[in-house]
Amino acid sequence: MDAAAQVQRKEASNGAQVRNNWNVEEAKALYDLPFADLMLQAQRAHRKNFDPNHVETASLLSIKTGGCPEDCGYCSQSAYYETGLKATRLMRCPDVIAIAQRAKDAGATRFCMAAAWRTPKDRDLDSVCDMVNAVKGLGMETCVTLGMLTPKQAARLAEAGLDFYNHNVDTSPEFYSKIITTRSLQDRIDTLAHVRDAGIKICCGGIIGMGERVEDRLGMLVLLANLPSHPESVPINLWNKIEGVPVEDTAEPPDPIALVRLLATARIMMPRSVVRLSAGRQYMTDELQALCFLAGANSIFIGDVLLTTKNPKVDRDADLLARLGITSGLA
Repeated sequence: MDAAAQVQRKEASNGAQVRNNWNVEEAKALYDLPFADLMLQAQRAHRKNFDPNHVETASLLSIKTGGCPEDCGYCSQSAYYETGLKATRLMRCPDVIAIAQRAKDAGATRFCMAAAWRTPKDRDLDSVCDMVNAVKGLGMETCVTLGMLTPKQAARLAEAGLDFYNHNVDTSPEFYSKIITTRSLQDRIDTLAHVRDAGIKICCGGIIGMGERVEDRLGMLVLLANLPSHPESVPINLWNKIEGVPVEDTAEPPDPIALVRLLATARIMMPRSVVRLSAGRQYMTDELQALCFLAGANSIFIGDVLLTTKNPKVDRDADLLARLGITSGLA
């Protein structure tokens, strides 16, 4: 074992100290450890900071679908591509609240609302703030993803009581330009700074399986771990097959063990962040999901649909978590 791996073995065994100065070589040294050693270190970090037998349950709703002016090469909602998705207007607040109530009744503790915008207009932000206020009135945590924000817009959402803002970096700095050209990575980082300055918690992660290398996946984790503060939530998404987008030509599903290794590495590098096993769970066996939870994933989305893609049935999730002895909003 090389020196870098020995250093990371010692650090992880001490409970994974919070750091903001990682490099890809250190992340790779962790990722490449013998599987049992990696899982042990991830479990140590997880148990130091979380209940290892609890998983957070969130629900996600597209409150404005399609017609997005960005050219993200993985996304069905981009106006650049013919994916068969019909664009919709922003939903009415009462309709959103009715869905949020059903999500709460099904076991969700956090309600996330997504709008396919480059950046919200003031009149639309007013409506979203009303939604946030109403969802909080149901006793749920709130999260929105609306594209880029100005400092003033972030402050407005904070005033409405927003708990989390989702704005993913998507991938590594090196791979970013291969999938997106209309919005720079720095644009994303600037929005994250505006959100943090407004006092809102950050939900920020990315997507794997788009044709990127392992080094790109680790580079994404390094980018997240080296932000001024680690995101409170880190969603890891598997790309869902979408016909008509450029990523369809480059996509390659990750090896299941590679996914578990990535989640374990994320848990060690960002020990106090909630790591969410997000899109793509419908492709996973129960056994793979169990390994992901063992690696430190401690959040999932529930509900049949995530924005425009499928998700496991709530009954399947409840049954799996019960068999694993994991508590959640479902039980």
